[in-house]
Amino acid sequence: MKPRILVPLLLLFTLCSCKGSGNEVEKLKAQLKETKKCPGCELNSVDLTGTDLTGADLAGAKLNDANLSGVKLNNANLSGAFLDNAKLNDTNLNGANLSGAGLAAANLKNADLSGANLSSAYLKGADLSGSLLNNANLKEADLSTAKLEGAKLEGANLSGAIMPDGTLKK
Repeated sequence: MKPRILVPLLLLFTLCSCKGSGNEVEKLKAQLKETKKCPGCELNSVDLTGTDLTGADLAGAKLNDANLSGVKLNNANLSGAFLDNAKLNDTNLNGANLSGAGLAAANLKNADLSGANLSSAYLKGADLSGSLLNNANLKEADLSTAKLEGAKLEGANLSGAIMPDGTLKK
């Protein structure tokens, strides 16, 4: 095949692949809303604002930069999920499993994380202002540079957690 023909064909293939990826995200989004199961799915930058995903299985899902504002994720499995820079403000994560999840610079303002498992979660730079963390498990979580103004932490397990000031909680 001549190089003149090959280059446009490669460009066309690349453009078609990108469009297919968008369709794939929409299919995964529809699947998630219907079945509440999408472990390991690639849903970066997806908008699920206000969706009811109570008890959903999103273990290991890639949700970086996603908008999950006001989503109901109580008792959901988000263990090992990637949620860096995600918008989770006003989200219900009561009883959710976020163990080992990446939540760097995530917006969790006014989120309900009561009873949530955040053990070994990476929350560096996350904004947890006004959030409810009562009885949450934050054992060995990294909260360095996280904002906790007005957060409620009654009964929370902070053993081994790295606090916003960089100190290790004993």
